[in-house]
Amino acid sequence: MNRYVIYTDLDGSLLDHEDYSHAAADPLLKQLEQKGIPVVPCTSKTRAEILPLRAELHNRHPFIFENGAAVAVPHDYFGRKPEEARSKGDFWVRAFTLPRDHWLSLIRNAAPDFQEEFAGFSDMNDADIVRLTGLSAQQAQLARTREYGEPIHWRGSPERLQAFIERLRKAGAVVLRGGRFIHVSGRCDKGRALTWLNQQYAQQADGRAPLSIAAGDSDNDVAMLEAADRSVVIRSPAHPAPQLNRSKNVYHSSAFGPEGWVEGIRHFITTS
Repeated sequence: MNRYVIYTDLDGSLLDHEDYSHAAADPLLKQLEQKGIPVVPCTSKTRAEILPLRAELHNRHPFIFENGAAVAVPHDYFGRKPEEARSKGDFWVRAFTLPRDHWLSLIRNAAPDFQEEFAGFSDMNDADIVRLTGLSAQQAQLARTREYGEPIHWRGSPERLQAFIERLRKAGAVVLRGGRFIHVSGRCDKGRALTWLNQQYAQQADGRAPLSIAAGDSDNDVAMLEAADRSVVIRSPAHPAPQLNRSKNVYHSSAFGPEGWVEGIRHFITTS
């Protein structure tokens, strides 16, 4: 097994913030695959969204979806069933939180006081999501197939948003801010999912944990960036960089999106 595993956010990181292109990263992705270095998507996207993208990227590795709510590992990837995982389709899935219906009920309870100030994916149709994201109609349909949480488009003021978040947190939800939406789910995050998956890699290699490199651009990437051995903070054209408690082994890109991703990954792969 190679000594590295790369955990990467998608939108605004491996994928361009505006057009979702990964073309700038394709040559490096090919080199990493040839060297046997896994690139693990770690994203707010759904399992249904990641599958076609994974095929497009020729990626055969596990992936972390819905902001760390669950990890999907191909059945034939490891030599044995991963810990606490259940079979779903072609994957072993390890969930870290309750299903979506639980979080929708909490949002509905908060809704009367914030009725006109937000819309969740469950309130939207495909056209709404296309308008907000620039996705195709087919991609928007896949984005709505949430399993463990709910993305919300906020329309009100920042002050009211903070009140809304506090209401949900008091009810037991965790609220993360992504590049376009806030995400409501349970006490799960990309960092916890990364740690679990890195442990599975270690178990398959007689306890030798691979060195983890994480790349992300948003606040919902902070737990992942904090948990990894090396972190790439990718510059965004849409929002300020996420703030980390750590400063050691952190690289801040000068370029945006996939160009910044290549910049940061090359920094660690060539200097570690």
